[in-house]
Parts: sequence; structure tokens; C-alpha cells
Amino acid sequence: MDLRQLLFCLCLWVACTLSKPTEKKERVHHDPQLSEKMHDDAQNFDYDHDAFLGAEEAKTFDQLTPEESKERLGIIVSKIDLDKDGFVTEGELTAWIKKAQKKYIYDNVQRQWHEFDINQDGLISWDEYRNVTYGTYLDDPDPDNSFNYKQMMMRDERRFKMADQDGDLITTKEEFTAFLHPEEYDYMKDIVVLETMEDIDKNGDGVIDLDEYIGDMYNHDGDADEPEWVKTEREQFVEFRDKNRDGKMDKEETKDWILPSDYDHAEAEARHLVYESDQNKDGKLTREEIVDKYDLFVGSQATDFGEALVRHDEF
Repeated sequence: MDLRQLLFCLCLWVACTLSKPTEKKERVHHDPQLSEKMHDDAQNFDYDHDAFLGAEEAKTFDQLTPEESKERLGIIVSKIDLDKDGFVTEGELTAWIKKAQKKYIYDNVQRQWHEFDINQDGLISWDEYRNVTYGTYLDDPDPDNSFNYKQMMMRDERRFKMADQDGDLITTKEEFTAFLHPEEYDYMKDIVVLETMEDIDKNGDGVIDLDEYIGDMYNHDGDADEPEWVKTEREQFVEFRDKNRDGKMDKEETKDWILPSDYDHAEAEARHLVYESDQNKDGKLTREEIVDKYDLFVGSQATDFGEALVRHDEF
């Protein structure tokens, strides 16, 4: 067993042995807020800056002069304009905001990329991922191993194939990101639901009944009385999760539970930015309209303090 597998097994053991029976396991995937700051443009545009750039990148703009902020914003506009028609639409702006908010995910993928891209061709094949992740098991299968590596590998392969949109068993960086973080991609939602159902559906009948639903969240562990939140979850299952009242959750009901149709914060912010910046009210933005409202999009401490601060050259 190599170091990677040893650490994986250790993490599973820690999770199983140290988790408290009264702690609730969270299965629901909610879209995170765009910023922890209050959205009040009458006071400042800090929320808009975090939403447009991501909180960490927004901090670097805080230290620029207005001229520097405008220059960098102009570069960003060219990246947002995906079809290169000279305009930024609400849809393009929404896509950009969502990408900015996922920067921590892309950073995570980048840290792992070189470990799996063995031949350094800028792509990761299924063979590369399998050999790195399961190489030791493939070289020396252990029938007594308590962890079913074969089943885990089959599950990974299924997810890999779904992330690989052109079906060549080779992933680009975006496809590999979808493989590692499927909950972030619309076309991967079915695999998120399927894997969740497989985890919870202990009797293998393809649906989740009340006992399985509660059993996934709560281990009685000899407790006579259930915590209050467990009783609430039983009520939630009966009244809201099991929509057709047949005593179990099917695929669509499970999807509604773990992937709720949340309010789209990125879309709302894009709509707000277009409304505030669209001078000729044609429903789309030119580079000039965006740069003219640079303080809304990226800001600068220099506008508040009247002095140029330290320049950061990384972008």
C-alpha cells in the first residue's frame, strides 16, 4: 500500500471512528454566497468587487491606482467577451462571476495536475489517473483488503467517463475539474445523485427509504432518545422529500434534495452590474462602459484615499 492509499484509508478510519453519532451528515450542495460582505451600493461596492473578482483577487485591486485598475479591468473584459464580438452580455458576465467564485477549486486541481499528468502533455488520461491512484492495488491485489479498491476504481472510471465529454478517455483541465468536483457542473449532476443514492441505499433496491435516509445521517449507537434534529429530519422526509408519498425517494426526489434549485446569486449580480453600467440601455456592455464604471467592478483604495498605493504586477 503506497502513501496515497495509506492516507486515504487513514482518513476513512478517522471519519468512522471520530464522528459523533449526534452530528448531522450534510448531503445537500448549496451554491455559496458571492461575498461575506453586505450588498449595499449606497455605502460601498465591496460586495460587487468580491463577486466580480473573487475575494482574494479583489484585495489586490484595493492597492492599485485608478489608472492601474482601469488597465487591468480592460484586460479582464477581453477574457469575459467569449465570442469576441466587442460586447459583454449578461450571460457572459454570469459565467465569469461563477468562474471567479470557483478559483479555489481550480487552484486545488492545479495542485494535483502534475501528479496525474505523467507524460506532461497537458492532458490526463484514464490510464494515467488509474495508475497513479490504484497502481499499487493493480500490481499486487490483496483479496483480504477491507477496502474494495476494485469497486472504488469502477466508480471512479464511471465518473471519469461522464466528465470526459468527447469520450476519448482523456480529460482537459476543465473536464478533470468536473471529475474531481462534479457538484459544480450541470452535466455532472446525474452522477452526483447516483453516487449519493448508492451510498445511502443499503438494500440495493434503487431507492432511499426512511430508515436509510436517517441511517445515513445518524447512528443510534445505543442511544435511547434521538436528538431533536433527527425527529425533524423524519418529518422532512415524510412531508417534503418523499413528494409522491410512496415511502421512499427515487432519483428525481433525491436530486431535488441534494441539488436544490437555489437562487442564482451570480445571475442576479450580473443583472445588477449590467443595469448599473449600461449607459445606452441596449442590454449589453462595451469595454468603455465597464471601464467607465471601474469603481463598481474592481475599485481602488486610491479613490478613497487620494493616493497611489503599492502596485502588484501578478495578474
